[in-house]
Formats: sequence, C-alpha cells, structure tokens
Amino acid sequence: QVQLVESGGGLVQAGGSLRLSCAASGRTFSTYNMGWFRQAPGKEREFVAFIRRRDGSTYVADSVKGRFAISRDNAKNTVFLLMNSLKPEDTAVYYCAATPNNYDYLYTDRYDYWGQGTQVTVSS
Repeated sequence: QVQLVESGGGLVQAGGSLRLSCAASGRTFSTYNMGWFRQAPGKEREFVAFIRRRDGSTYVADSVKGRFAISRDNAKNTVFLLMNSLKPEDTAVYYCAATPNNYDYLYTDRYDYWGQGTQVTVSS
C-alpha cells in the first residue's frame, strides 16, 4: 500500500511559480513510477508529468513542456512538480499518482494509488 499526500498548491499570478510536493508513505515507494495529473472544472483528468523509477527519466505533457519539471527524492519518499511561468489555463486540481508501469504513463487507469489533490489557481 502507498498513501500519497499532495501539498504546495495555492493562488498565484500569471507568470509566477509553485512547487508541488507529494509525500508518500510505505516502504515500497521507491519501487513505483510516479506521475502528476490535473483536472480543471468540467474537464477530464489529464497527464502532466511522469518520472520513471529505474533510471529517473522524465516526461511532460506538451502543454507544460519547458515550464514544468518533475523530480523525486526516494530518501524522503517525495516527488515534486516545479511549475514555472504559470498561465491561467494551468488552473486545476493537481494529483500525484503511483504506477508499476514503466511505459503506459499517460493513462489514469494505469495508476494504482492517487493522492487527494491540491488546488492550483492562476490569476490573470
């Protein structure tokens, strides 16, 4: 079992930055690949970023490429999402999730565990 708790969300002006954290409980955290998703009101949950456990390789959605970065600290059981140059369209609830899958990281049903989400609001 892995329990995930996100933090770091809030209200920020366009062009600003936030760093989201996802703290995991459970000794098996380091065995999971980790992803970030977001869901805006009235929209489906969408992929944002992914980090692969075995080699640390990362992938981000085209909509956030060059602005967002994902990282993890296995010693602290934490994964991060650094968000720069935020835009109003980045406003959403952001979720971290854990998956054993190395490649099917785009799809929500590939993830076994989810956090409760943290709200990010970007004002124009």
